[in-house]
Amino acid sequence: MNRHAIVSTRIGDLTVVADNEVLVGVYFPHHWVKPTAETLGERVEATDPFIAAVVGQLEEYFAGARVTFDVATRLHGDEFQRRVWTVLEEIPYGETTTYGEIAARLGEPAYAAQAVGKAVGQNPLSIVIPCHRVIGKNGSLTGYAGGLKRKQFLLDLEQPVGARLF
Repeated sequence: MNRHAIVSTRIGDLTVVADNEVLVGVYFPHHWVKPTAETLGERVEATDPFIAAVVGQLEEYFAGARVTFDVATRLHGDEFQRRVWTVLEEIPYGETTTYGEIAARLGEPAYAAQAVGKAVGQNPLSIVIPCHRVIGKNGSLTGYAGGLKRKQFLLDLEQPVGARLF
């Protein structure tokens, strides 16, 4: 049975959704694809042990002390979305790729970068499944459910200390 908590983090409020001991959603307040009431389940306190553990890992990541997450996750989507999200999971910490590169990697030339972009935008596990690592083909920041300032923060966070612009 799903449950959720709205938690304050150093990058703003996030809605963390769990199904038992499995993470099924991390949403920004203005997320493009909003979860349904059924997806969210009942609202619980952020002290819920599993949700607190997820938040702890997120905060470690935001502090630069974690590069991967080790919580069980489950994604619900169509076959194409799941294939795109699998590629997102494989983008190494500190690296970026483009929508077109993802489409090419999937071997789906019939799917334009826009189709990949739509699937990336529907990622229900923001940050944990690193959709922020996808940029435009010219290196520009493109849409992000958390907003471009958060996307830039996350990309900057993942740069080696010597490479960060302060």
